[in-house]
Amino acid sequence: MKKSMILTGLLLALGLIAAPAMGGDFDGSKKIICAAVDVVECAPGAECDRVMASEIDFPDFVRLDFKKKEIRTEQSGHEKRKTDIERIERISGKMIIQGAENAHEGASESLGWSMIIDEENGRFVLSAAATEAAFVVFGTCTVP
Repeated sequence: MKKSMILTGLLLALGLIAAPAMGGDFDGSKKIICAAVDVVECAPGAECDRVMASEIDFPDFVRLDFKKKEIRTEQSGHEKRKTDIERIERISGKMIIQGAENAHEGASESLGWSMIIDEENGRFVLSAAATEAAFVVFGTCTVP
């Protein structure tokens, strides 16, 4: 009985020590790269539609550098772009980052965005809104 209690205590302690290390890849301490899996586009007075990331000019990959507080795009055949991360907050195992983007060439208007990343598994949801459209991007991140 006493051995099983000690073993259980040891396993719990090891689990508690290992847990932060496993979640550390997505807690803002490392650069990460993310890709879209599903994209939804909505417009005023219309139904929302699932679209391909390329249809809304979402890049193939985005690289997040939390120390520099910036996001850079990676997309073959397109100019690379950068946007600043204006706010980072960590709440209950989730990292929330936010910013705003001026209209770039080919885009009709500026937008505000918010992204939440699960610190344990790297899955994310990004929402972006302008006056004429809103987008929700579901995806996943990894450490390059």
